[in-house]
Amino acid sequence: RWSYEMFRNERTIRFVVMVTPEDLKANAEYIKMADHYVPVPGGPNNNNYANVELIVDIAKRIPVQAVWAGWGHASENPKLPELLDKAGISFLGPPSKAMWALGDKVASSIVAQSADIPTLPWSGSGLRVGWDEEDQMLGNVISVPSEMYTKGCVLDVDDGLAGAERIGYPVVIKASEGGGGKGIRKVESSEDFPSLFRQVQTEVPGSPIFIMQLAQHARHLEVQILADEYGNAISLFGRDCSI
Repeated sequence: RWSYEMFRNERTIRFVVMVTPEDLKANAEYIKMADHYVPVPGGPNNNNYANVELIVDIAKRIPVQAVWAGWGHASENPKLPELLDKAGISFLGPPSKAMWALGDKVASSIVAQSADIPTLPWSGSGLRVGWDEEDQMLGNVISVPSEMYTKGCVLDVDDGLAGAERIGYPVVIKASEGGGGKGIRKVESSEDFPSLFRQVQTEVPGSPIFIMQLAQHARHLEVQILADEYGNAISLFGRDCSI
């Protein structure tokens, strides 16, 4: 309908979707809405909807002009917009550097501090990236250098213990690549720190780790923001994600 009202041709924009055997068997609604579908392997999402290389390969073979990754799966993987950009295909979402800087827990905390947004005391307190109003006017994407990123992390138990003493207990040990309750532990004292630190390491192998003061009696509130590459941004709605 939008395509017809805008271009007087409902076929101006054609939609190509990836389809797993499971979704095909379930006769998923999105398949009915598509102009064309491409069969992909079933099973875990690493075989299909989270497989960045597969998505880019299909986008190049069809070919398409733009890719929308939806929610979850590969939609928050900075590698997807990076590879699509190299292939000359638009990604309907943020550029890879912005996605990484705001999606990674350590990097996003440094970005917040650089923008003078208050943060809880953590292992990277005080770290700031040089990014001023001129950068904003020029549309420069804020980025966090690797050496600064490393300063925000705790590298081992001893490093973490020193940071926890500086911040003050209780603290939380967090894996930067964790999420959904994985890679996070509450620590009440230095005696508990070593074993809980190793639990986080085991739960999210290879992830950078940082520590932060525990926010007690807090609520988890989110505000949804929609923005484009021209600097326009609107707030859609807020929601309470507390549990």
